[in-house]
This record gives sequence, structure tokens and C-alpha cells, in this order.
Amino acid sequence: MILDGQCHCGTVRFTVRLSDGLNTARRCSCSLCAKRGAVAVSAPLDGITILQGAGRLSTYRFNTGVAEHHFCSVCGIYTHHKRRSDPDQYGVNLACLEGQTPFLPEVEVLDGQAHPSDGNAARLAGVLRFTEGARDG
Repeated sequence: MILDGQCHCGTVRFTVRLSDGLNTARRCSCSLCAKRGAVAVSAPLDGITILQGAGRLSTYRFNTGVAEHHFCSVCGIYTHHKRRSDPDQYGVNLACLEGQTPFLPEVEVLDGQAHPSDGNAARLAGVLRFTEGARDG
């Protein structure tokens, strides 16, 4: 599955070849992902081609410094990251992909606080559910 993507302002544009379509959609519970709130899908390292704005991408690393989180320096939108759990993959912000929505019926949330790279067993922290038309009480 090959899709076009861009940040919010359009400064950064890219194409991505997803590893397994939307079947890899997930969120993480680590401190950054909990604040960021994005749904990510997987792509191999050679699966992303930056078409425009490569010089406007900024990179953020924290904790072990292994994961590289990339975002547009103009609008601040996270576009993709090189994974700590699998450095041969990128996680790509599903909301940045043309024709896609992060509001999937269910998205697994992986336990990023007890990270598998720290010797912990990979664990599901929970599941996010989107119910169309649901409203607060």
C-alpha cells in the first residue's frame, strides 16, 4: 500500500509504502506518545521518500535516544518516527496520510512505559475505541 502524506501546513510532503496497510495501526503509552496521541502505522526504513521539506523536519530524541521522532518545524505536526522497538521500521502518523483517518473502530495501545527493549515482555496496555456519533452525557 503506497500513500501520499504531508504535515498540516504542507511544508513536508512524502510518499510511504506501508508494511501491512492499516493492520499495523497502534498507539503507545510512553510519555511522548501519551502526550502526542497519534495513531501510527508501520513502514520499512526504505518505505518513506521525503518529496518536499526535508530541511524543515526537526528530530526529537529522549530517554535512550534510539527512537527518532520527526516533525515539521513550521506547523509542529509529527509525521513519522524511527522505532526503538524495531529500528528497521518507521511508525508513520496515520492522520498525515491522504484519504486516511486515525478514527478507526479499534486501535491497540502498546505498553511503552514497560518497553520491550528494556527487557520487558511486549504487552498490550489497552484498546482505544471510536464510536461514531457518540456524545458526552
